[in-house]
Amino acid sequence: MSADPDASETPVDPVVRRRGVLLLAGISGTVLALDLITKIAAVATLEGEEPITVIDGFFYLTLLRNPGAAWSMATGYTWVLTLVAVVVVGVIIRIARRLASTGWAVGLGLVLGGALGNLIDRFFRSPGPMRGHVVDMLAAFSPDGSIFPVFNIADSGIVCGGILLVLMALRGIEIDGTRG
Repeated sequence: MSADPDASETPVDPVVRRRGVLLLAGISGTVLALDLITKIAAVATLEGEEPITVIDGFFYLTLLRNPGAAWSMATGYTWVLTLVAVVVVGVIIRIARRLASTGWAVGLGLVLGGALGNLIDRFFRSPGPMRGHVVDMLAAFSPDGSIFPVFNIADSGIVCGGILLVLMALRGIEIDGTRG
């Protein structure tokens, strides 16, 4: 039995892998940058203000500092959410060396960028490291999040990336581009 669990896997063409890793990095970097920019803008313009109606009954801009997950679930477990995000980032970085599927690169890039965006809040925002509250500002259907949770770009990246990864798995497409 080999000591390296990845030794039995089919090697991925280095050029294809490099393209996949660059795509993953580009998408995650874009999601992270958009997330940071929108959070900075939201704090600067929405702090202490009433929600802004963009499309009445459908879309609002509001500022919420969320200690938990969607709908503020698990608010007492912010440190657990932080650790889960750290593990997700580590796993994505580890499996990137086998990446040869464009779909997986896009999905993992969206999830990685979103996880990093929310991790930055968890580490650097009040009330402190591993307990920081995530800045949310996008509200659908109601400005207070009572119908659908208030979210941010990072959350959108995580959800859209997760959906894409599930679709790739359901289609039988492996991370290395082969069909399972």
